[in-house]
Amino acid sequence: MKIKEITAVLEEAAPLSLQEHYDNSGLLVGNGDAETDSALLCVDITEAVVTEAAALGAGLVIAHHPVIFHPLKRLTGSTYIERTVALALRQGIALYACHTNLDSAPEGMSRKLGNLLGLRNVMLLEPTDTGVPGSGFGVVGETECGIPTTEFLRMVRDRLSVGCIRYSALTQPTVRRAAVCTGAGASLMHEAKRAGADIYLSADFKYNDFLDADRDLVIADIGHFESEYCAIDLIHEIIRKKMPNFALHRSVQSVNPVNYLV
Repeated sequence: MKIKEITAVLEEAAPLSLQEHYDNSGLLVGNGDAETDSALLCVDITEAVVTEAAALGAGLVIAHHPVIFHPLKRLTGSTYIERTVALALRQGIALYACHTNLDSAPEGMSRKLGNLLGLRNVMLLEPTDTGVPGSGFGVVGETECGIPTTEFLRMVRDRLSVGCIRYSALTQPTVRRAAVCTGAGASLMHEAKRAGADIYLSADFKYNDFLDADRDLVIADIGHFESEYCAIDLIHEIIRKKMPNFALHRSVQSVNPVNYLV
């Protein structure tokens, strides 16, 4: 099957027009007319992931994060990005990223995370004016019943295999309404407040964000990788729905670059 046929399925669900202006989603390395009979799915493309793809005979790696984010001026092997791209070229493996377009797609990342956490009556936190109905960032939804906040945090930790959760003062004793945004979503904290959320789950909060939460809601930093690991399953579902016989592999080398000592 041609690579462009596979990526077209992804772009039907998450059009490249939805990506943010700073992003670099799409085919990063390789020829869309090249043939492949399988793809490897990951969060980040690294040398280990490309080596894994080569061992599996996969001619395409599909990631959430684009390995080429800023223009490459040289390929000398001085950074992991240069080494990864050079290895992919040597192995003839195409690299594709489905990043902020997958985040803001109508059935995108935050909705997937909300589903994993059992949220109901889910609505967008920040709709975007893209011409694609239902596109936007973050979601807010209801829990099945009022859950004690510490119990809700433990559920999140266990369900998402989170190594460590940083959270603000527990000013809300129970969680009836929860907001989530995958990745670095601190900028949507005030949207979560306006949506009446008791808790807001995202990643990469800064020190002052925990003060800014104030009495209005609890914020919880569940980790960037942990919040976005669901991208692998989401990409798998999108492709499998249209191409049930195309071989897809979930990368075992797609691991969190952040380690915790707890």
